[in-house]
Amino acid sequence: MASLKSLAKDTAIYGLSSIIGRFLNYLLVPIHTSAMSAQSGGYGVVTNVYAWVALVLVILTCGMETGFFRFANNGKDEPMRVYSTSLLFVSLGASVFLFLGLLFLAPIAGWMGYAEHPWYVGMMMIVVAMDAIQAVPFACLRYQKRPWRFATLKLLFIFISITLNLIYYKGMKGSDPGAAFAINLICTGFIMLCMIPQFRGFSYVFDRELFRRMFRYCLPLLVLGIAGILNQVADKIIFPLVYPDEAQGIVELGIYGASVKIAMIMAMLTQAFRYAYEPFVFGKSQDKDSKEIYAEAMKFFIIFTLLAYLAVMFYLDILRYIIGRGDYWEGLSVVPIVMMAEIFMGVYFNLSFWYKLIDETKWGAYFSLIGCAVLILVNVVFIPRYSYHACAWAGFAGYGTAMLLSYFVGQKKYPIHYPLKSIACYVLLAAVLYVAGIYLPIENTVLRLTWRTLLLLVFVAYIVRKDLPLKSIPVVNRFIK
Repeated sequence: MASLKSLAKDTAIYGLSSIIGRFLNYLLVPIHTSAMSAQSGGYGVVTNVYAWVALVLVILTCGMETGFFRFANNGKDEPMRVYSTSLLFVSLGASVFLFLGLLFLAPIAGWMGYAEHPWYVGMMMIVVAMDAIQAVPFACLRYQKRPWRFATLKLLFIFISITLNLIYYKGMKGSDPGAAFAINLICTGFIMLCMIPQFRGFSYVFDRELFRRMFRYCLPLLVLGIAGILNQVADKIIFPLVYPDEAQGIVELGIYGASVKIAMIMAMLTQAFRYAYEPFVFGKSQDKDSKEIYAEAMKFFIIFTLLAYLAVMFYLDILRYIIGRGDYWEGLSVVPIVMMAEIFMGVYFNLSFWYKLIDETKWGAYFSLIGCAVLILVNVVFIPRYSYHACAWAGFAGYGTAMLLSYFVGQKKYPIHYPLKSIACYVLLAAVLYVAGIYLPIENTVLRLTWRTLLLLVFVAYIVRKDLPLKSIPVVNRFIK
């Protein structure tokens, strides 16, 4: 229990930067969507470019974050030597990418459909190169158990970004999507300056023998990462390429991109958990009760993601105002599907540690590639007919496939006895409450929200009754005998 409390504490601090940061970042959605109408396609441009950025960032980091944790914790290699080798490798790759990208900027921008605005692409090339270099120092902060430094830098980026976006899109009444990319460049550059201490205080050494071992370990993770990020952004990359009407396609993509921002609440919880869980798992890998801890962590992850799912769906009438304009609201029908896909992704992430701990990361590549293939196939086949609804179901199918494969193979390779019966009870209860809250016809908004709040409290009461008694919760336990 002490280990789980430590995990919960770190998750809460990392969650401060992830959840609060993402929440503040949500302010960019109404800012951008109110300045760029759905029919202008401006938000579709933002959605498409950032999808490419996410994919390139995974390629440039090459899985070195996880590799750093693994080798820094193995008890054989000196941690700062691992850090130096990782940082030098990623920095070199990012520099080469940036040089070649800017050298061939015009043809690349033209191929992406931005021939008239090549510096949309150019600015984000610079951003993604800096982000890749920053990834290793951020991983080191997590390894050194410095979550407050980590959270401060993440939140600082968000605050500056929101301020500059407000000045341009609200104060100056601007509507150019390129301004969003320019602001991102300014903020990323500022954080790069703030991270100077993370680039000093140690000797820069590139250990070739260590790198060979790390690269062999990380190469399957790179394939895994590419497949994983494609599961998240392939729909936004593929959409304008396969939609029958190119101009309308970017409009539809903007509607979809704005709508799924609400579903990203689930991604916030998953990311916060991941930041704390990754170093936690490797640090506990030698403990005798490690499997029992992993099983309990999985159960609590599912419990609280189900709680978040119900909360978002029950209060969607309010949360839809995150999207600044009503002409985007037609896309909200995909939110429950995308959120379930995010839950599958989170479960898959938790399951994925069995092959990392036994150094058989190739399995992760297999699972993610199969899931990615399912997702891409569904997108390509069904987007022309069902538009962005196909994107939502593609993610659901892709993540679900990878999750099931990882579970069944993992139970043979590294068996962990997850409390499936208890988890199933929570899933069944959440499903019943969801149906009762969404499909019961209550026209009055106040009454509808009141009814849904009562249902949500039923789920919370069940959690307290079964797995989280009030006396075990810090602060609250002071008032419970």
